[in-house]
Amino acid sequence: MTQATETGAMGDHSTGPPPSTAALSRDLSSDEAVSALYSAHYVALVRLATMLLHDQGRAEEIVQDAFVSVHGRWWRLREPDKAVSYLRTAVVNRARSELRHRKVAAKHEPDPPGAGASAESHVLARAQRGAMLAALDGLSGRQREVLILRYYLDLSESDIAATLRISRGAVKSHSSRGLAALRTTWEH
Repeated sequence: MTQATETGAMGDHSTGPPPSTAALSRDLSSDEAVSALYSAHYVALVRLATMLLHDQGRAEEIVQDAFVSVHGRWWRLREPDKAVSYLRTAVVNRARSELRHRKVAAKHEPDPPGAGASAESHVLARAQRGAMLAALDGLSGRQREVLILRYYLDLSESDIAATLRISRGAVKSHSSRGLAALRTTWEH
């Protein structure tokens, strides 16, 4: 047998187009069909995920997970000829999820050792925090609630209004008056 015949028999699809998924689904079991899909589309899907994530190792994991998912649900596919489209969508969605996870993890990443502030700055920060809490305690209940929801939880005016069951205009008014009172307290 010649080298070209051997590679063609072993399923190397680089010399021609990959077999259609419809043909695969008619003629093969789910294991064989997913294996054929894997051989034909794995590299392209990893390239796609790598472009989205800029991390080839994580991209390979995501593609593997997508193939495992397809294999586990092969019997549920109504149109097995669209399995490649399903795989592509699964890879994109998993990459999006990974990017969201990275964003959240980066927000909550602790400071590296040695990058912390000095003991004096910690004492000053604690004193300023105490003074701010005391100043907030001097405000009316509604003003304090609005300012805490706005600046501590970073809620929008509409979210604050919904939370406190007041109008957006009332949120603006309480916020403005509360900030003015805090300025007066800090200036003295």
